[in-house]
Amino acid sequence: MIVKRYFSTFLAGTLLATGFVSVAQAGKSDDTLNVAIDRELESIDNYYNTAREGIVISRMVWDGLLYRDPKTNEYLPNLATSYKWVDSKTIEFDLRKGVKFHNGEKFDADDVVFTINYLADPANGAKPARNVNWWKNAEKLGEYKVQLNLKKEFPAALEFLSGPVVMYPNDYYSKAGPEGMALKPVGTGPYQVTSVEPGKRYKFKKYDGYHASSPKGSASIGNIVIRTIAESNTQLAELFSGGIDWIWKVKPDQAKRIAAQGEFTTKNSSTMRIGYLNFDAMGRHSKNPMNDVRVRRAIAHSIDREGIVKALVQGESMVVNSLCFPSQFGCAQDIKSYDYNPEKAKKLLAEAGYPNGFETPFLAYRNRDFAEAMINNLNAVGITTKFEYLKYAAFRDKVQDGGAPFNFGTWGSYSINDVSAITSHFQSGGKDDYSKDPEVIKQLGIGDTSVDPAVRKAAYKAALSRISEEVFMFPLWSYNTWYAFSKDVDFNPTPDEIPRFFTAKWL
Repeated sequence: MIVKRYFSTFLAGTLLATGFVSVAQAGKSDDTLNVAIDRELESIDNYYNTAREGIVISRMVWDGLLYRDPKTNEYLPNLATSYKWVDSKTIEFDLRKGVKFHNGEKFDADDVVFTINYLADPANGAKPARNVNWWKNAEKLGEYKVQLNLKKEFPAALEFLSGPVVMYPNDYYSKAGPEGMALKPVGTGPYQVTSVEPGKRYKFKKYDGYHASSPKGSASIGNIVIRTIAESNTQLAELFSGGIDWIWKVKPDQAKRIAAQGEFTTKNSSTMRIGYLNFDAMGRHSKNPMNDVRVRRAIAHSIDREGIVKALVQGESMVVNSLCFPSQFGCAQDIKSYDYNPEKAKKLLAEAGYPNGFETPFLAYRNRDFAEAMINNLNAVGITTKFEYLKYAAFRDKVQDGGAPFNFGTWGSYSINDVSAITSHFQSGGKDDYSKDPEVIKQLGIGDTSVDPAVRKAAYKAALSRISEEVFMFPLWSYNTWYAFSKDVDFNPTPDEIPRFFTAKWL
């Protein structure tokens, strides 16, 4: 293993350094797009997977009742031709006729009712649970008409129904179950699965029977093979040799060198993931400097976000001032922001009783270089840190147990384009909420439950404004992803970080 790792690293580095890149045309020549991912998927059953790569596969194989256009963010009809809110907790859907699953099974109301009611049962253990725990059940109103009954008002329902909530064939899934679906997936999507080697390789072919009315459009590329290749340098070596046509999560320095070769296309896209600083603002477990809003404001003024984005985060990332990604519904931008101003930070610290600064624990679980850059900013105003860099599970547990009065984390919102997927997660009084501010909790509750868009926007703005004014959490920047692929491939990334291979084409 050590020899293999050394060889792949050496090969990729040598090819990049010397400019010797020989690109095979295998992908285009046999109409097969070869894709590399870096993690072994636990399952490709959509409801028993939490990895982003699994989400990518889900969009290829299955359809939802609706589809969100990634450019306009408009909800378009897919397996449903129309919908209406009967009241604030009831939605009716008219279903599309003439749709068939990959195995020939007819799509109708029975499939929707089965899928929704199966997932509504906690005993079936769908994950992540937050994707499916907001409805009560579904009722069949006709062969192509269903009613979805919610547990409570949930205005983000359409966002979930256009993404993570996809429809399964009732006859097949009732027999095959999660284990069978993981090995022989069956959906209505633009690609059907032809082979599964769990954790290693997945093969797909264009579904010729895909319904022509789908907003996803008709897939162009005939075949797709997705392989798990854990090491980035091995991925690069295969890209250069022609064994792979498409990779992502490329490191910025590698992306620049790949682009300089002129043999591949590199693209960058900002994503919904944002970074944040979180403070134990209310002294959840002990008194500490973060209890003082002047200290929190001082820290906000001490972080050179623009400089860190330019030097380290790079790409299409941007500084964010609201605790959300700008495209998310309700993400108000006209709120208080904090410029980089070390002198103002020092003044605020002095006013708070810390003219010589103080020492504080500081936790992070990713982007060590970003964390260290912020630590240098903090040192410059007199704040020293006892830095602890952990794996995510340990970081999460320590934060939720109250053992991290000051920490650096990130959140990708599961690519849900709604403020409820991030701000409400961290500030609604749950185990990740360090401030538990009654007014913020109240406003987020209104925003999370009203079906009036204007009411939701006003409530979210009130919550985000208070969070910013009191610096309960401090948003930093958005993240970005680098993609590298063969010049034969026409591919365009989207901000939700879900590669849509069904829109890719050969050039």
